[in-house]
Amino acid sequence: MLSSSWCFLHQDTEMSAKGNVTLKNFFIFNATYGPKEGEEEKKIMYYYPKNVDIDTKIKQIGLCEAIVQFTGTFSDQPCESLHTQKHRQIILEPEKNFWITITVTVPFTEKTRDGQIYVEYHEEDVQDSVMKAVLKQAYRMFTLFNGSFYHILNNSNGDVFVLQQRLDHFFSRYLLTLRLQQSDILDIYNGIYFLPLDKNTFLQVQCFINILEASFPVIKYTAFLYSDLLVWSGLEQDDMRIMYRYLTTSLFPSYSEQELQAGGAQPSPARTISVPGNSGIHFGKFITGPTNMKDETNLGKIPRVYINTEVDNEDCHLLVYRALNATVCLLLNSSITLNFELCKKLDAFLGPKLSALASEVGEQYSKRPQNSAEQQFKYIYFNHMNLAQKTTVHADLRKSVGVGLPQDILQVLSDVSTDLTKNNRDGETIVRTLSDCWVVGKKSDQREVLIVLNQKNSNLVEITEEVKRLCSTNFSNIFFLE
Repeated sequence: MLSSSWCFLHQDTEMSAKGNVTLKNFFIFNATYGPKEGEEEKKIMYYYPKNVDIDTKIKQIGLCEAIVQFTGTFSDQPCESLHTQKHRQIILEPEKNFWITITVTVPFTEKTRDGQIYVEYHEEDVQDSVMKAVLKQAYRMFTLFNGSFYHILNNSNGDVFVLQQRLDHFFSRYLLTLRLQQSDILDIYNGIYFLPLDKNTFLQVQCFINILEASFPVIKYTAFLYSDLLVWSGLEQDDMRIMYRYLTTSLFPSYSEQELQAGGAQPSPARTISVPGNSGIHFGKFITGPTNMKDETNLGKIPRVYINTEVDNEDCHLLVYRALNATVCLLLNSSITLNFELCKKLDAFLGPKLSALASEVGEQYSKRPQNSAEQQFKYIYFNHMNLAQKTTVHADLRKSVGVGLPQDILQVLSDVSTDLTKNNRDGETIVRTLSDCWVVGKKSDQREVLIVLNQKNSNLVEITEEVKRLCSTNFSNIFFLE
């Protein structure tokens, strides 16, 4: 049984400059560590900004704790947000008794009326679903490099100070990278962009990975990407999702910037390695690992990550290797001693083989048909089963180059996505703005597609027919809805 709903949005025609969403505070606390009066400071695991006095910190955490306890008497679900005129607070309990809270400012506009200046706040510009997604990503990024809170405590014999140090070391840097004003519907989905390949090429990739793991048994998990698009992964979906975000928004951009600064805009210089069975041109280079294969004294930076694919908080070394536009992520158990000799053998194996495979994949990648839908409409497609995501909303995957849609339409997309999530049944939601822009959300079998159509003077029937046509033309092989 399909459900269908539609509504009209009325927008204020007066346009004024608005302030941005900014971070006011971010804190983590555990109420069980300070149950007695006078011990409230013990609850604080981390607080940003650091220059806030201790009394303010205690009051903020006490208020958050009181809200959670009070609302808990009326519902089995904990309180997730607190709305005030000037601020929005999002609350998350990622682990039992550990609460993470982020507070952001509500954008405002200063206006003049009868010679008097007054402030108008725009609470619709801060969406709970988006801020909650930002908070979840912050927690998962921490656990990727540190493990869970309780894992840290268990490994330190319950030493809370160790956890506080880890939190301070990570979040004091991570929070500076947040771009709250650019957070939107794509942060809610937080999906993975896949590169579809034909059967033969995909089998070549699979064969390459099988040979790699058989030749180097120390490799526990492997992921293969081409041009920031995922081709294959041996990790569970949730682990790959956060790993993919780290790779595409942090590691790869940082590496590319370093290459440009070093004058390495061109592919890595070709090398020839004479190894039986590995002859050929070699464009390979470690992104994490030895930066110079002739310098045996420097292993470079090799991150340690914690994943939950087979067991919780499994500690692994992350070696990332690239040849041309192909990247291989190798996860080795931390019990393995990494040395230059192992990296040298990996370089000799990966360089020629990955260079050749990158050329094969690149040839197919360059022949991909351009999606004509990009010229007709903006869309977001997301599959909850495999986290696959496709979109034309932003100019690039990292949202760093141009935004294809105005902010108010992005907010409508988030609202429609939330509406589809709350409704467990398949169906659709249709929204029309005062400027005659239509937003249509369709959900079927754990797949969602959000479509934006800028068609003036169209009615609901015409838009419905147009969406059916577009889905039939562009999503017929992945999206089914009667």
